[in-house]
Amino acid sequence: MTQSPQFAERTTVKLVIAGGFGVGKTTAIGSISDIAPLRTEERLTLQSEATDSLHGIEEKTTTTVAFDFGRVGWDVPEPLELYLFGTPGQPRFWSFWHTLAEGAFGAVVLADTRRLASRFPAADFFEQLGMPFVIAINQFPGAAPRSLNEIREAFDVDAEVPLMFCDARNADSVASVLLTLVQHAVESASANSALLDA
Repeated sequence: MTQSPQFAERTTVKLVIAGGFGVGKTTAIGSISDIAPLRTEERLTLQSEATDSLHGIEEKTTTTVAFDFGRVGWDVPEPLELYLFGTPGQPRFWSFWHTLAEGAFGAVVLADTRRLASRFPAADFFEQLGMPFVIAINQFPGAAPRSLNEIREAFDVDAEVPLMFCDARNADSVASVLLTLVQHAVESASANSALLDA
């Protein structure tokens, strides 16, 4: 991706990166941000085991307790700057999602095929808000292979919702997800405007 010069006038867009506990939201923002990302991570403790299940992610040692923030600027072809807000994943922090989603143009629902069921609340949340979103399947080593059709059926989302695989550690992969989201959000806004004008 060609990045915009710092002095160029840019359109700024707020996007939300959401999903369950341990799915890779912090990693995705960190891999693509032009700036050192703001993180609100704390170490997991024995006291949190009762509320934060590590089943399937036993190697995880930290957790986001408020939000992550990153920024990335591109020419696509017009200068565009994305402000990325990552949600906390645990159910006890879901009430904070409304605040993070306020004013957002769209959302990425990041998912892990090893624990698909725990990702459904994120998709439901943005469907209920009426906010455009895409589902990105973060490909973890050792995850059982699943087709996009199987995953779409599991999420039970409309065919219009973009669904794709990604690697949260890879900036180009995350960039592809974000650009797909921006395009989807623009198309959704255009479609809604056409319906209102009809």
